Amino acid sequence: MDCLQEWPEPVVHVQALSDSGLTTIPDPYIKPPSERPSSDKGVATLHIPVIDLGGLAEGSAECRATICAVADACRSWGFFQVVNHGVSPDLVRKVREVWRGFFRLPMAEKQAYANNPRTYEGYGSRVGVEKGAVLDWGDYFTSTSSPSPSRTKTNGRPCLLLADEMVKLCGTLMKVLSISLGLAVDQLQAAFGGDDVGACLRVNYYPRCPQPELTLGLSPHSDPGGLTVLLADDCVEGLQVRRGDDWVTVQPVAGAFIVNIGDQIQILSNARYKSVEHRVTVNAAQERLSLAFFYNPRSDWPIAPVGELVTPQRPPLYQATTFDEYRMHVRNGPTGKTHEIKNYRYALKRGQSSPGILVSSLSLATPATRLLCSLEECLLEKHGKQLISQNTLSIPLHRRKSPSKV
Repeated sequence: MDCLQEWPEPVVHVQALSDSGLTTIPDPYIKPPSERPSSDKGVATLHIPVIDLGGLAEGSAECRATICAVADACRSWGFFQVVNHGVSPDLVRKVREVWRGFFRLPMAEKQAYANNPRTYEGYGSRVGVEKGAVLDWGDYFTSTSSPSPSRTKTNGRPCLLLADEMVKLCGTLMKVLSISLGLAVDQLQAAFGGDDVGACLRVNYYPRCPQPELTLGLSPHSDPGGLTVLLADDCVEGLQVRRGDDWVTVQPVAGAFIVNIGDQIQILSNARYKSVEHRVTVNAAQERLSLAFFYNPRSDWPIAPVGELVTPQRPPLYQATTFDEYRMHVRNGPTGKTHEIKNYRYALKRGQSSPGILVSSLSLATPATRLLCSLEECLLEKHGKQLISQNTLSIPLHRRKSPSKV
């Protein structure tokens, strides 16, 4: 319980609010009008690609087609679903049962695993330490040491087994990504720091919400790590992926995992592959549970564009930084690229009269912000390649707070 004292404000779990039977959501959860989900549930005519990994075990033609499909999905969407991934459906079912059981425990028992803002490991609700922040309608359990709720009274073994399977699956995907980028099969993994990778599990629980049109389960953000493999709820939709100015609702395929590219892969690929903004909506009728497995680089390993992906025509867009340093930048909570874009465009405008301000202000932008705005080309056109060779497009280690921060 001492962990709860470290938060800047009292921690209120969304599940407790939902179970209380309230008919309106508290003010801290109400998003500004421009950030609320629309009633059309996203673009219904678009779907993220579904890729059959069984082709990797087939003949050379099928294998090449699968690798090409992954490459195209990473370039155009940053998201795709995988089937025939080799993970037992029975194991997946058991893991879902374990975590649904955890969130059904009495609040006093769950509070024994309360997290703190230093590590976020354990049971929590809010992300970020800013007082008065707009909050998301969801609770979670994060484990960075052993991806299972083994400390709880629930049976942790299925979760440990699933974590092993996720590491294997991510290892396979890393090989596919490496080949698809024209690199040696293990080169991308080596750029991650070898086999000494970081693994983290976040279980997301989104309770029923009496006013889902006013809030979000998870605000727009991109994943700061390497790869994310998501086990979505098998009954309830909620994940939305940004596609231009639209939000596309992901319709999970039965038995599939949803894979998305994180910021570190975007950096290593020199922005050939996208780390795309996404968010989660909630609904009034059903709760929703999902499990996100994060496959990250070694924490102290410098991450920079792979040398073979840097050319005179495509100079390095990002300077080297460790994953630990990068996490310092996002530790205060997800702001969403759209918020940082506002700061970025403002910095460009100011920079027209003061190049010194331009370089200083642009250090606030994340790599995915620049990709989404297509501002790399804008900078090259307006200010020349010399600006990129300096620290204009460096990865920031600290984040300036914005009035629109969520």
